[in-house]
Amino acid sequence: MEKLKIMVVDDEARMRKLVKDFLVKSNFDVLEAGDGEEAVDKFYENKDIALILLDVMMPKMDGWEVVREIRKYSQVPIIMLTAKSDEKDELLGFELGVDEYISKPFSPKILVARVEAILRRTNALDDGDIEVGGICINQSAHEVKIDGKQIELSFKEFELLTYFVTNQGVALSRERILNNVWNYDYFGDARTIDTHVKKLRSKLGEKGEYIKTIWGMGYKFEVS
Repeated sequence: MEKLKIMVVDDEARMRKLVKDFLVKSNFDVLEAGDGEEAVDKFYENKDIALILLDVMMPKMDGWEVVREIRKYSQVPIIMLTAKSDEKDELLGFELGVDEYISKPFSPKILVARVEAILRRTNALDDGDIEVGGICINQSAHEVKIDGKQIELSFKEFELLTYFVTNQGVALSRERILNNVWNYDYFGDARTIDTHVKKLRSKLGEKGEYIKTIWGMGYKFEVS
């Protein structure tokens, strides 16, 4: 099987080497970039990048600028590496289309585990289509169509919609959504989910009404 390609973007050479060594041991092909401009250039040169590990604070272009640029053209999963665990920064990242955050210092083994978890879910084992209320989810291609027209969703928005649809009619607490969609013990707050739901509803158009708010608890996906 061809190795999946990961791009590691960090201005600290030691950090890049540490992350690269662990990823290579796990049978990944690794590209390195030392600043934001180099990251964007390499992204355009390599169309087969499966995931990006991206530092926030970098020279020339910071992580936010890199995300903005890449999200114009691609929904490739992005994990932000940040020395700060600032709630406002995290919410900004999710608004821009970041899929996950990992705060420094972190365990390289945990980092690799999260990379593998995202890639497993990106290349979903279940190849079947899910259709409900005019929404068609193609799990193998990671595509969503509304009344036959394809819409662009980020990795996390796709995962969230799939989770809602496969739990149709079930009242889902925010904690349960975090544990299942983010797939690890996420120490965030409810606004992380609310931010994603708001963007998802907007992209679904009138179908966004299927996502009902259960005040004080969470959400329920229900087709009228």
